Amino acid sequence: MKAIRITDYEAAPVLEHITKPRPESGQVLVRVRAASLNPLDFKLQRGYMDQFFPLTFPYTLGTDLAGEIEQVGTDVEGWAVGDQIVARTDPTAGGAFADYAVVPVDYLAKAPINVPLAEAAAIPTAAGTAWQAFFETANLAEGQTVLIHAGAGGVGSFAIQLARKAGARVIATASGSGLDIIRRLGADKVIDYRSEDFVQKVSDIDVVLETIGGETQQRSFEVLRAGGRLLATTLPPDEALAKAHNVAADFVFHTSDGQRLGHVLKAIDQDGLKVLVDRMVPLAEFTTAFEHQASGRARGKIIVKLD
Repeated sequence: MKAIRITDYEAAPVLEHITKPRPESGQVLVRVRAASLNPLDFKLQRGYMDQFFPLTFPYTLGTDLAGEIEQVGTDVEGWAVGDQIVARTDPTAGGAFADYAVVPVDYLAKAPINVPLAEAAAIPTAAGTAWQAFFETANLAEGQTVLIHAGAGGVGSFAIQLARKAGARVIATASGSGLDIIRRLGADKVIDYRSEDFVQKVSDIDVVLETIGGETQQRSFEVLRAGGRLLATTLPPDEALAKAHNVAADFVFHTSDGQRLGHVLKAIDQDGLKVLVDRMVPLAEFTTAFEHQASGRARGKIIVKLD
């Protein structure tokens, strides 16, 4: 089968032909129809996440996938050959950018009804991170005000919609064409981060979802109300700054969880949440897609089709 692999940190991803895997106890073999790129894939390839996710080489890239179950391992209940599924593998295992992937059943969720299977591959990490941040960490409530940085990105685009679903007032940052995107997604107030200083534009925020890091993270403390909460997805937030501003701060370390993914997919089906797709490309164009992901300029998700 075909797979996109790296042989070491910083090695260029290469299309290789490798042996088709077999599922073991508690696993299924998935015929992958599509997989999506995440910022995490670039960070893993560069070795930036070695402390959290040490890789064993050769390593097949990718965590987010959608497809059909091809084979069921032993001790698997509730899943059958032919079931359409969406999954996020453990980052240390990877395996999504391949014709077939072995996935533990705890990471599986039934594919949504109202989203094409290929587009569903864009959902696990991006939507799952936003869900985990808002509903498992911050307990976002109706009537609260949230600031979402990089609203036209993968996590941000889902975060806007999920916050609106919860009844929150949504403020989001973007630039260029991303400004129209976040308006269409439902942001109540839009900030062009290239020409406007968000610290001067907003205050008394209940929850900030921070997906950029660096100065953006540090300055986000200034717009929170006393007792507010910063949710950071890139780096652990500064505890001293949180204490100085009398706010809470959490590092949202997204984990693979089929049950959470099931909740997300149900919400997408029931509430009509949109999957923001930057581009959908064949496996042969993986290198270009990977470079675009690494550039940080993607509007939504980059999907690679494998069928």
